[in-house]
Amino acid sequence: MEATKYIWMSGKLVPWADAKVHVLTHSLHYGTAAFEGIRMYETAKGPAIFHLKKHMERLIFSAESLDMKLPWSLDQLCDAAVELVRENGLKSCYIRPIAFYGFGEVRVLPTNCPVEVTMAAWPWGAYLGDDPARVIIVKTQRVHPETTVPGAKLSGNYINSMLSVREAVKGGYDEGMQLDAAGNIAEGSGENFFIVNGKTIATPALGSILPGITRASVMQLATDLGYKVEERAIKPEEAFSADECFFTGTAAEVTPIASINDKPMKSSPGPVTKQIREEFLKIVKGENPKYSEWLTYVK
Repeated sequence: MEATKYIWMSGKLVPWADAKVHVLTHSLHYGTAAFEGIRMYETAKGPAIFHLKKHMERLIFSAESLDMKLPWSLDQLCDAAVELVRENGLKSCYIRPIAFYGFGEVRVLPTNCPVEVTMAAWPWGAYLGDDPARVIIVKTQRVHPETTVPGAKLSGNYINSMLSVREAVKGGYDEGMQLDAAGNIAEGSGENFFIVNGKTIATPALGSILPGITRASVMQLATDLGYKVEERAIKPEEAFSADECFFTGTAAEVTPIASINDKPMKSSPGPVTKQIREEFLKIVKGENPKYSEWLTYVK
């Protein structure tokens, strides 16, 4: 991880090495934080942040699910991200805003704990590498939707994700795939999942998964390209026999899947995944004006 010059902390840019919090910060002990992952891409018109507003809207929603009222408005958060990357002189990067309960009292309910917001940005390449991912369905089940807020991006939920990917990597795989309580595919540890059969693309329905912003963008893109897109339950057996499978996510972008449980896909990367990935990268690099509203240019 490459350090940059500044981190934004509650309205101020501070040197990277000085961005510190108290060891008794509530969210460190109880996982009560909401965060986002956002990418900025280099384009011919200058750096552009992908779906900045949607990410900050989700950050606010996630914080509200913890009864956390952010002291910064949507516009202020978006402006802070732009200021951060501009002052760090970045052309492309990953942006990580996080809202959390700071130090007040050490009890489960964050009584008298101040709400703090910080934001960092740094250069980051391909999350799962450049090759198609080798995936295994792990024993760690996706967190049940009645035990948390599945549509919120909460740090506590990612214990479940960490256990999933740890299980996979220990077994020699790139990523773990989680099932929901009904035995259907939910998602990867940090990605949404898609299968392809002919001109039909399917992805697990909302309920136990994170409603990914890249997921929604790819669904719109695929529809515009003439594919039929379905949101529905997907059994593992259907994934095994699919023409193609791929992951989506801010970090993962569009990542083809090579195999699931050592069963190779019929093609990887397949032609549909290739097309979706190529068109997606054109969008984020500002090469498709049809989707220009998805980008916030940093000037």
